[in-house]
Amino acid sequence: MISNQDNWNNISLINQSQVKLKALSSNINEYDNLDKSYGEYHDFVDIFDSFNELEKNELIENLKLLEKSLNKLKIQSLLNGKTDDNNCFIEIHAGAGGTESQDWADMLLRMYQRFAEKYDYKFSLIDYQKGEEAGIKNATLLLSGYKPYGYLKKESGIHRLVRISPFDSNKRRHTSFSSVWVYPEIDENIDVEINPKDIRIDTYRASGAGGQHINTTDSAVRITHLKYNVVVQSQSERSQHRNKDTAMKMLKSRIYEIEIEKQNEEKKKNESNKKEIGWGHQIRSYVLHPYKMIKDLRTNYQTSNTESVLDGNIFEFLESGLIDAEI
Repeated sequence: MISNQDNWNNISLINQSQVKLKALSSNINEYDNLDKSYGEYHDFVDIFDSFNELEKNELIENLKLLEKSLNKLKIQSLLNGKTDDNNCFIEIHAGAGGTESQDWADMLLRMYQRFAEKYDYKFSLIDYQKGEEAGIKNATLLLSGYKPYGYLKKESGIHRLVRISPFDSNKRRHTSFSSVWVYPEIDENIDVEINPKDIRIDTYRASGAGGQHINTTDSAVRITHLKYNVVVQSQSERSQHRNKDTAMKMLKSRIYEIEIEKQNEEKKKNESNKKEIGWGHQIRSYVLHPYKMIKDLRTNYQTSNTESVLDGNIFEFLESGLIDAEI
């Protein structure tokens, strides 16, 4: 790509190429380091019995870390799906339950934002609908960087929270649900046709988290695809025209993902871990009371370090989901 001078004026393409080059260089360096470590540890096999207990335990722990690093490198090498390299949209919707679920949706939004910050993903807030009392009704993020859709594609589903409600004066335990939908941003190489007769375009006054242009003009755009019953919204730009372009790109991405799902429907019927996404499909449980535990209900991977996960350290969950799916 970079060697072709015709592409030099395409800033977006150049940026994508630089991200890929950086990631590939990092993978090569990581492979060389792991190969060196493997060689060193392999030499210890014949003399393992001569080690004292402390040395044996240290070697075993180092081998566990090596195995973990090898699995991570394996995942990176296998993320070669058609859209794994693509940027991705993350839609978060509060479930039934009013303030409780809206606050939980806001916690999920923060979790993904913190994840992006920790792992060098750029993100922009495309849509943001604030809750009546607290939290959000829904929000949409756009993530860009190294294989964002490839890593996050297994996050789609229902996320369940159990906690003592901060909004309940009686300090009772509440269960809240929010849905997450992750889908790839399609590029110009993927053609998705949309019949203008199949869509309805509405404009409304933006109601985001801040900014001088908020609540001043009807610049926000909502597009409804009547055939697929898909609704997308954008209010991140001052210009109604730009919001319409962004919303249309989101709509094309959603429809593309739906069509891919249809093509794989027969295959999915034979895979017990891949069910239709709906309010009955819980993929992860976040329990903050009476004990602390976050558990992926598909892979059974779990951790008691709930604060760290909600602060964006979700990479272990992402990797366990990809390994379980056998990419």
